[in-house]
Amino acid sequence: MIQDRVRTAEIAANLADVRTRIGAAAERSGRRPDDVLLVAVSKTHPIEDIVAAMAAGQRDFGENRLEELWTKVEQARSLHLDAIRWHMIGNIQSRKTRDAVGPFVLIHSIDRAKIAARLSRDAEAAGNVMKVLVEVNVSGEASKHGFTPDELLAQAGELLALPGIDVAGLMTMAPFEAEPEATRPVFRALRSLRERLADAYPAGDWNELSMGMTNDFEVAIEEGATIVRIGSAIFGSRNG
Repeated sequence: MIQDRVRTAEIAANLADVRTRIGAAAERSGRRPDDVLLVAVSKTHPIEDIVAAMAAGQRDFGENRLEELWTKVEQARSLHLDAIRWHMIGNIQSRKTRDAVGPFVLIHSIDRAKIAARLSRDAEAAGNVMKVLVEVNVSGEASKHGFTPDELLAQAGELLALPGIDVAGLMTMAPFEAEPEATRPVFRALRSLRERLADAYPAGDWNELSMGMTNDFEVAIEEGATIVRIGSAIFGSRNG
């Protein structure tokens, strides 16, 4: 029980620090702290850590594996944690799009037209419309998932026409840099792409920019992030 209290206090202190830093970065970019949504990345961490974060006022949590996400959804239901807002932040295999249809606030990681089409089909079959972000590989790294900017500019109309998904904006992952300032061009490029998409496809909703993690979220906010995905700064190192 003492350890539980220590862990709860640790997570609360970490969240307070992250929120302070988010607020300062938002103000530097001429925005309000409330303009930036904090998604606490709880992957590999137990439901007890999520409960501790909720006690500190956190409501949005991100998971990157569907199996783990659904396990935690069921655990949360059994604990009557109805206020949780779940985000799927990991990539989805084409054979698992049906498993991505569920009580999720947002899917951050539509990285191919094939995945978008299959998710739309499965969501429509379930009588659902899934709110999604399109993942863009801005940096061009071979290890990163996502559309290239040119691919997305060419295919955005097809994505917007899919009836089972609701495209709400873009997501990217910057390369890990020892100096966070080095990630600024990546985040600036995603913001620029959003502006081009809004001009080319004005019927679409391109408002959200999910970019920035523990190492670089302040730079991302300064460049226009509306959502940041932060794990280790809140929960510590991953458990697996």
